[in-house]
Amino acid sequence: MRKHFLWVTMSIFFLSATILSWRSDGANRSVSAKKKNAAFTTKELFEQYVNNLYVAAHLEEAGLAFSVFEKAVTGYTNLKLSHQVPQNSDVLTVVDFTKSSREKRMWIVNLLNRELVLNTWVAHGSGSGEEMASRFSDANDSHQSSVGFYITDKVYNGKHGRSLYLDGMDEGFNGNARMRSIVVHGANYVGPAAINEQGYIGRSFGCPAVSPKVVNKVINTIAGKTVFFINGNDESYYSKYLDEAGPLNLMASADTSFSFAKF
Repeated sequence: MRKHFLWVTMSIFFLSATILSWRSDGANRSVSAKKKNAAFTTKELFEQYVNNLYVAAHLEEAGLAFSVFEKAVTGYTNLKLSHQVPQNSDVLTVVDFTKSSREKRMWIVNLLNRELVLNTWVAHGSGSGEEMASRFSDANDSHQSSVGFYITDKVYNGKHGRSLYLDGMDEGFNGNARMRSIVVHGANYVGPAAINEQGYIGRSFGCPAVSPKVVNKVINTIAGKTVFFINGNDESYYSKYLDEAGPLNLMASADTSFSFAKF
């Protein structure tokens, strides 16, 4: 299984290796002619891999910060390496609660196809703030959103209609997601109508709620053990899945002594 994942990961990387522009937080970096012909370190290879995904999926144009996407891909890679998700799970969902709820701050990306599947609005918890989410908690009845990595599970029909279970993977930050009933569901207070009425979308009890117009597409795309990452301004947040050692070791296990001049 690990060999299969390595093959898939490196295949994506090699297929995208013709893109030689470097970015940091969405800004292009120049690459010297000497660097193009030099062997890349494993860290540089992983950064280039993430950058190529970012460029190919047009994520900068969709408003997703490179630094947030890089964190999400790092966690996604570590969750695969630790066998928390199936090796053929290629979908990554990113939610960035550092952005205003007026903005489309949920991105669903197919990493294998290097494609942005959907960019849409998503609600934060009423206890986290009004237009902006500034407070986060994993406590029951806090009505606050919880940052960190989740894995999606089964679909069910509840009080909000068709909904999707989430399992929090970061103990102390979102480990109580099931107990708190933090799920993906549709809500009428999410979308342009709410923004036009009050200046920002409505808020949930902590769930990443989406518009009823897209809820089926969201659930159908991400259900069944895919990675879901919520980013936020929480200085206390730490996750073992953000350890770069896993992705770098994965790159190191392949032949990294090639030159980009080959492609």
